[in-house]
Amino acid sequence: MLKKIAISTLIMAAMAGPGLAQTPTSPDQTAFRALYKELVETNTTLSSGSCTLAAERMGARLKAAGIPEADLHPFAVPDHPKEGGLVVVYPGRDPKAKAVLMLGHLDVVEAKREDWTRDPFTLIEEYGFFYGRGVADDKAMVSIWVDTLVRYKQENYKPKRTLKLALTCGEETNGAFNGAQYLASNKRDLIDAAFAVNEGGGGMLDPAGKPLFLGIQVGEKLSQNYTLEVTNPGGHSSRPLPDNAIYHLASALTRIQGYRFPVTFSDTTRDFFTRMAPTRPPEERDAILALLKSPQDEVARASLERNPDYNSILHTNCVATLLDAGHATNALPQRARANVNCRIFPGTSAEAVRLTLTDVIGDEKVKVSIREVRNDPAPPPPLNPKVLGPAEKLAAQMWPGVLQVRAMSAGATDGAFLTPVGIPTYGISGEFGGSDGDGVHGLNERIRVKSLFDSRDYLYKLMKIYADQAD
Repeated sequence: MLKKIAISTLIMAAMAGPGLAQTPTSPDQTAFRALYKELVETNTTLSSGSCTLAAERMGARLKAAGIPEADLHPFAVPDHPKEGGLVVVYPGRDPKAKAVLMLGHLDVVEAKREDWTRDPFTLIEEYGFFYGRGVADDKAMVSIWVDTLVRYKQENYKPKRTLKLALTCGEETNGAFNGAQYLASNKRDLIDAAFAVNEGGGGMLDPAGKPLFLGIQVGEKLSQNYTLEVTNPGGHSSRPLPDNAIYHLASALTRIQGYRFPVTFSDTTRDFFTRMAPTRPPEERDAILALLKSPQDEVARASLERNPDYNSILHTNCVATLLDAGHATNALPQRARANVNCRIFPGTSAEAVRLTLTDVIGDEKVKVSIREVRNDPAPPPPLNPKVLGPAEKLAAQMWPGVLQVRAMSAGATDGAFLTPVGIPTYGISGEFGGSDGDGVHGLNERIRVKSLFDSRDYLYKLMKIYADQAD
């Protein structure tokens, strides 16, 4: 009878499905999960949320762990009261050793409840994933940073070098108040560090969940928006004319769609593809090697561009993201406007891309202008062995046999504000995700539960290594 009951229980559990199972956790993981839940469920969208509130809640947890209030530095500006942040200083033993900065952004991309399968601002665990807006970008890393300092304080850990944490707002929206930019311009001494560790790096899993590679971000593209605009006197729709603002704009967008910027390699992307090539299937491997040898190889280029991850770092990319045209259903349009978002390869300016778009469109009726400038092009940080070495050595211990690469981000992170002011910033997370992007910036954003907890362990250990190394 007991055997039958046990079998019956197993069958019922299987029928219940993995979505009902909660991940077993240790006490410290349970505490981390509560912190993570609080942060994910604090709405930090630009339209209706508050980064300031999220920063206050994280500050309260750090203070409760014993970090003195004098080492907690909240900040906000009067005209952006809900876009504040927090800088935390965890003092080291050696005042002469330069600090290491941990960087993370609190804000998230907008999310509409009616579009999502689940409430985007409720942390939900199903099928081995956490779901919710920001569960990956970037509240996973922010939660890990806060949790790491809480654990260090509870352990009475005293590092050689000071550790700093900057939690900022505005990373997700060009033109919004950006906390990292504010700190770099107004509080440079407060965040001064030998280098910073930020989002942007990570690994990829195959469909079965097996790690394919783990990357460290070294450099990123420049994100720049352009406005395409056509104006026209308009008129009654019963008297159509060839000179139609919508048609001009549509033709312009079609030309941009068909244009491909030249393939370009930087030291980082050449290193990335060189390391990747031996691990890929023969056809893909041969295409990579051919393009490395000759960036003008159109056959190899076309083959690799089918992979959106490769396509995003082979060259500058421009894509239409917003449309606005016309004023009445029975009138010829007087105005047609589109936003084109470009991710610009390092070494190319925003103005050079504007001129290229103008030439590609080839229509004087279409005016191309640069919208708000998020940041100037940032040089990639150096391939510093004191940064890359410990990260790659620890990763080899935690994920033996997994290929490690240095990668350029398609952009853009807040590292673009820090590297130019002398704080070289690297994307290092130890977080693995799926090749489909896991809904980041889209619907039903998710992160594997195992990936989150593995990243937590990795960064906790790595920051200790950095904190105790010689300056």
